Amino acid sequence: MEGKYNKGLNEMLVNLFNHVMAVESQAVITEEFKDITNNDMHIIEAVGIGEPKNMSEIAKCLSVTVGTLTTNMNGLEKKGYIERNRSKEDKRVVYTTLTERGKKAFYHHRDFHKKMIKAAVSDLDDDEKRMLYKCLIKLDKFFTPQD
Repeated sequence: MEGKYNKGLNEMLVNLFNHVMAVESQAVITEEFKDITNNDMHIIEAVGIGEPKNMSEIAKCLSVTVGTLTTNMNGLEKKGYIERNRSKEDKRVVYTTLTERGKKAFYHHRDFHKKMIKAAVSDLDDDEKRMLYKCLIKLDKFFTPQD
């Protein structure tokens, strides 16, 4: 019985991933934000709107190196989405925050995700939502790099 669904589940997961990436890109990269990529939008999401984060925290959140992140941050800073400031206590540490433009992009991206979740669970009862959540936790655990 277990193998009966494996091929279909695999196809569904691959299709879902591809559809989410395509739809998100179309929905999020609008005329207003045409100067950034979907990847940039995820960096903006990782920077967030809370306390300033250092580059290491953001890189870890995105599972990339600080060097890779720095390259992307340079572009986002030039385009006016983020700003970076050195720590007053330790000049080696650089903190990143979103500018007003960056915050606008953050909320735009967040709203897309809210709509996506609402559409995904709109017809599910509480038990089905719990089951979906449990399945997604297992998938997330599988895809999360182990240190």
